[in-house]
Amino acid sequence: MNKNKPSKLLLCNTECIPGYAVTKSMGLVQGSTVRAKHVGRDIMAGLKNLVGGELKGYTELLNESRQEALERMVQQAETLGANAVLNIRFSTSNITAGASELLAYGTAVFLEPRG
Repeated sequence: MNKNKPSKLLLCNTECIPGYAVTKSMGLVQGSTVRAKHVGRDIMAGLKNLVGGELKGYTELLNESRQEALERMVQQAETLGANAVLNIRFSTSNITAGASELLAYGTAVFLEPRG
């Protein structure tokens, strides 16, 4: 997704949107990214473990990963001609030591206002 042009898709983590009817389902859409940990972030996280608190470097890494996965999912939905993605979920998994995948997935649909 072009950061200068926001998506016109409706994105929702529920199965339906009040006031709209699903007139076509295009199926599963997904986007993922695999990210590796950063040595500098690891050092800071190790120090933070001694005193406690938020691991901001990892929080930023996960936020960036979620956004990238979501953008890739939206691109796939737009390619299919959808105007919404419903039931959006996120999942993570370890790929190897120090690298994880973040996956965004949902159902691409075409919605029309009811009535």
